[in-house]
Amino acid sequence: MKINILTDNQAGIGFEAEHGLSYLIEIDEESILFDTGLSDMFLRNASKLEKDIQNDVKKVVLSHGHGDHGNGLFHLNNKILLTHPGAFIKRYRKKDHSPIGLAIDEEKLQQKFKITTSSKPVQITQNLWFLGEIPRKTDFESKRTDFFLSNGEEDFIMDDSALIATINNEIVVISGCAHSGICNICEHAKKVSGVSKIKAVIGGFHLKDAGEQTQKTSEYFSDNKIKLLFPAHCTQAPAKDYFRQHFQFPDVKTGMILEF
Repeated sequence: MKINILTDNQAGIGFEAEHGLSYLIEIDEESILFDTGLSDMFLRNASKLEKDIQNDVKKVVLSHGHGDHGNGLFHLNNKILLTHPGAFIKRYRKKDHSPIGLAIDEEKLQQKFKITTSSKPVQITQNLWFLGEIPRKTDFESKRTDFFLSNGEEDFIMDDSALIATINNEIVVISGCAHSGICNICEHAKKVSGVSKIKAVIGGFHLKDAGEQTQKTSEYFSDNKIKLLFPAHCTQAPAKDYFRQHFQFPDVKTGMILEF
């Protein structure tokens, strides 16, 4: 499997960056686009990697309904789009009431894509799964939120999901933002795949500081003997610095290609 970093917060040499996430996953002789970032930057960076998203990608997976993961959908057409059914709701930031959901509504997306929604796991290829809705079982993740819904209720981003790939009886967890908790995602990944050994975890961990959640997440990674970590996107510097006390990992940058 190859994971091409098309959009992330840090730019590789010769590539662009934005606050967003988009990965092109090559597995089982298929190319799957996981998220599309905030703009058409994923297409520009893909072109620099000599990847033809428009013609070679038939399936797109949206991790959750936030603009920095899905607004790039505006620049695609005629593909299968897989996501959680809650990804299209209107949602806002608490701090300034600004919208944080998708800039393109579900009706318009239906004109551009064949949409499949599922809260349950979906097998995409022989060795790649969409996890559906993530059970929230840890006592330290997803306990507060910075967002609210149009009806005034708190928004815990229940549509937040992830992908897993099975490789040689190990799993690679690929997260968009991990609003549901990266440890919750890993545990659900083990249940869905029936594989207990996690080889690698890549993507947004939604950790901002070196507080309790980051510390317990680090303990979880250590307890599960996860050797390959690639914290990216919404994993902020204080959390990364804490992880570096216990793990070695590279900074994820656009243009990188990870092979497993």
